[in-house]
Amino acid sequence: MARKKNRVLPGFRLTLGYTLLYLSLIVLIPLAAVFWKTSTLTWAQFTQVITSPQALAAYRLSFGASLLAAFINAVFGLIVAWVLVRYNFFGKKFIDALVDLPFALPTAVAGITLATLYAPNGWIGQFFTPLGIKISFTRLGVLVALTFIGLPFIVRTVQPILEDFEPEIEEAAASLGANRWQVFWRIIFPTLTPALLTGFALAFARALGEYGSVVFISSNIPMKTQIVPLLIMTKLEQFDYPGATALAVVMLVFSFVLLLTINVLQWWTNRHNANNLA
Repeated sequence: MARKKNRVLPGFRLTLGYTLLYLSLIVLIPLAAVFWKTSTLTWAQFTQVITSPQALAAYRLSFGASLLAAFINAVFGLIVAWVLVRYNFFGKKFIDALVDLPFALPTAVAGITLATLYAPNGWIGQFFTPLGIKISFTRLGVLVALTFIGLPFIVRTVQPILEDFEPEIEEAAASLGANRWQVFWRIIFPTLTPALLTGFALAFARALGEYGSVVFISSNIPMKTQIVPLLIMTKLEQFDYPGATALAVVMLVFSFVLLLTINVLQWWTNRHNANNLA
């Protein structure tokens, strides 16, 4: 008789059973309930809900603002990560900890704070008011909130790659006559690209589902400053549960595709790093 293989972690079947039970209770059953509630609508009703003018306007604002916020964070998050890794200065530990503030800060607190700061009479908003620029309770305010909550994803994804980058590679390129910009664009940036794309996708996904910080800084005006999560909450307050779950299904499907893309990017990152080490 063949001997049973000894596993590093005993109790595989038991732990697998607990894992599947936990995932079913926390993830699968609630998601299935959303699809089940949506199934009470006919296809015509479902299409009418998800393609209504109010829903299309919310899609445009949610996806557009989230995409733009992710781009902004990709640029400035890379700069922040670069400064934290490459330079030593007074207060570095404080700034490094400050990057994680959007993770720890309740989103409602962040929304109230941003709305107060960027209000026409706020500490920051008062400087834009004479220029005719209004931030709070506008689409620009939504962009500010989504940029705030997405920054840590870029910094924390890029920072470890920068820390592990061998300085000898830069020195070798410089010894061959490359200037600083050539070293960055041809050697450093290609190495950072997989991690930067992963952070971009994570920031984009996080912004799409944001509710707490946006609800305070946007005025929630239909067709203007209403994002999809706010529209879903509005339908729930109106007891339109099938309509709310129909919009939720659209976001769930897109989120699943986005998460699948993130996993592919992470696989590509690991493979890219392994090839570099080889």
